Amino acid sequence: MPFARLAQATTPTCHLGLGLAAVGRPGYINLGRDTDLPENRTVEALRTRTHELLDAAYAQGVRYFDAARSYGRSEEFLADWLNTHPKADDIVVGSKWGYTYTADWTTDAEHHEVKDHSLATYERQRAETDALLGDHLDLYQIHSVTPDSPALTDKTLHAELAEAAARGVSVGFSTSGPAQAEAIRAALAVTVDGEPLFRTVQSTYNVLETSAAPALEEAHDAGLTVIVKEGMANGRLADPHAPAALKAVAAENSLGCDAIALAMVLRQPWAGVVLSGAATTLQLASNLHAPVVDLDDEQLARLTALSEDPHTYWEQRSRLPWH
Repeated sequence: MPFARLAQATTPTCHLGLGLAAVGRPGYINLGRDTDLPENRTVEALRTRTHELLDAAYAQGVRYFDAARSYGRSEEFLADWLNTHPKADDIVVGSKWGYTYTADWTTDAEHHEVKDHSLATYERQRAETDALLGDHLDLYQIHSVTPDSPALTDKTLHAELAEAAARGVSVGFSTSGPAQAEAIRAALAVTVDGEPLFRTVQSTYNVLETSAAPALEEAHDAGLTVIVKEGMANGRLADPHAPAALKAVAAENSLGCDAIALAMVLRQPWAGVVLSGAATTLQLASNLHAPVVDLDDEQLARLTALSEDPHTYWEQRSRLPWH
């Protein structure tokens, strides 16, 4: 299992990963991103920024890197970095299929990505990922599974995914939307020849959106590695947008709101890897304080009270603009 490499790591940051959604393409929905990245977001400018982040993350003990076919050129940027760092053989590389990037390197496209969980899309995107990442790929995930996704019932697709797993690539899935828990439980029931198909699950969980927690605990207990995405709620938990209670706890600990927010995720016993979506090295450095945060019971209670109804959370997320 590729994630056994993470289990062997002993650095405080080994349970933090770096997600490349915010830097693999010029447009994304993170708040504050309009000032985090250079105004002229050429391919080479974002390639350079991605490499700077990967250098900083690796130097500070991060060992999981996460990309996707729909994250613009994230796989390309990651592949370039891997090919120039042959001694970085202790990392785990994950990517995702199921969305096609359609923005053509613009920030104002009508549609930035198109979802399709068909077998044909898997076969096309797997070939595209292989051409870039090759043997570096450890984990291939179905991108944003929902309860009605055909990927949960397509037996032919399951057979192909099982073949990929037999050849050494772990197979996983990610989830989105207010019915994450239902999607996770449905995926846990998928088997091929009587064996569970999926070995990892990547879901949104943060102090505002906690609804998937029971299902993620079940997934962990079933032996899956749980990867948490959007721990910063697409910037809603970072200064200056963070709720007052989070700002207060951050000030009491002389840390950034981001470190406190990610610490709340890391303290969940089922959380195997928690992703940083940093767009700058300063953000990354602040995120990496999360493993050493020590919150008292009163602070935990104030932060726990921030949880929102999942339908409210996802409705607000759907209204975030692409910057």
